[in-house]
Amino acid sequence: MLVAAAACPCPPLLVPEVAAGAAPELDAARAACVDALGVLAAARPDRLVVVGPVEGTGSESYAEGTPGSFRGFGVDLAVRLGSSGDAEGERRLPYSLAVAAWLLERTGWRDAPLEGLGVGEGLSRERCLGVGQETAARAGRVALLVMGDASACRTLKAPGYLDERAAPFDAGVARALGAADVTALKGLDTGLAQELKVSGRAPWQVLAGAAEGAGLGGSLLYEDAPYGVGYLVAAWS
Repeated sequence: MLVAAAACPCPPLLVPEVAAGAAPELDAARAACVDALGVLAAARPDRLVVVGPVEGTGSESYAEGTPGSFRGFGVDLAVRLGSSGDAEGERRLPYSLAVAAWLLERTGWRDAPLEGLGVGEGLSRERCLGVGQETAARAGRVALLVMGDASACRTLKAPGYLDERAAPFDAGVARALGAADVTALKGLDTGLAQELKVSGRAPWQVLAGAAEGAGLGGSLLYEDAPYGVGYLVAAWS
C-alpha cells in the first residue's frame, strides 16, 4: 500500500556540478526536493520505488546499487541508486533516475530498501495506472519518489519554444500534485503532454495508479519554470 510519495523534477541541472555557474538558480528547487524526501522518510516505508521517465513505450526495473553518471554532460560525477547493493551487469541508470540517485545520496537515504522503475514517456495511461497499482502492492508500506518535468514550452528560449497551452497545463498539474488529486492526474491529456514535451506525464500517472484508495493528502512545495521548463515539487502523505 502506498503510504507516501514525493514528486520532483529531473533535469540534470538540478545537480550543482552539472549546472556549474547557474547552480544557485535552482537552490530553492533543491531545498524543496530535500523537504519532500523528508516526508518519505517520516512515513517509515518498507520499500521505496523511484520512478522516472525513459524513452519508449515500456517499463524497466533497476536494482538497488545500479550505477549512473553525468559524464554525458561533461561532468565526471558517478552516482549509485541506494547506499547498498552492487548491481551486476552493464546496466546504467537513465538520467531521470541518476538525478534521483543524486538526491537520495544528498539526503543520506537509509530508511528502506529501494529500486528504480523507468517508465516510457509513451506508455499508455491505462498501463501507467496498472504499473502504479502493481508497485503499490509490492510491500505493506510503499513510498514513491516520482521524477518528471512539466512542459518544456514556457518561454521563447525553452527547449520546445513558447506554447500558450503550456502554462495552463502546468498549472493544472501543480494543482493536482498539491491536492493529491488522483482523478486529475489520471485525466492528463497524453497527446497534449507529448506536444508540450512533458516528461513527467507517465510517472505522474503511475503515481495516480499507486495512490488510488490510499487516502493521501498533498502539499505543493515548489513551482517555477526558470529555464522555460516547468519544475514542480510536491509531497503526499
